[in-house]
Amino acid sequence: MAHHLSAKKRIRQTERRTAVNKARVSRIRTFVKKVELAIAGGSYDEARSAFLAAQPEMDRGVSKGVLHRNAVARKLSRLSARVKALKAA
Repeated sequence: MAHHLSAKKRIRQTERRTAVNKARVSRIRTFVKKVELAIAGGSYDEARSAFLAAQPEMDRGVSKGVLHRNAVARKLSRLSARVKALKAA
């Protein structure tokens, strides 16, 4: 257990930040899941609108430091390709 006031404060800050970051990641996963469900449903319009809603959320996760930039870029690229494949089909 921490003995110094500054260490105790850092523990409190870390707990708050962890809770906020978990909420952010959970929110992003929900948006991605909506896109994947729309893709599985086969509706291009729904998938596209869900993708357009998920994209800024994922970018926000990068800017807040919750997710890695390259990981988000990879996931967006793959989701975008799957959405475009629906249009072609």
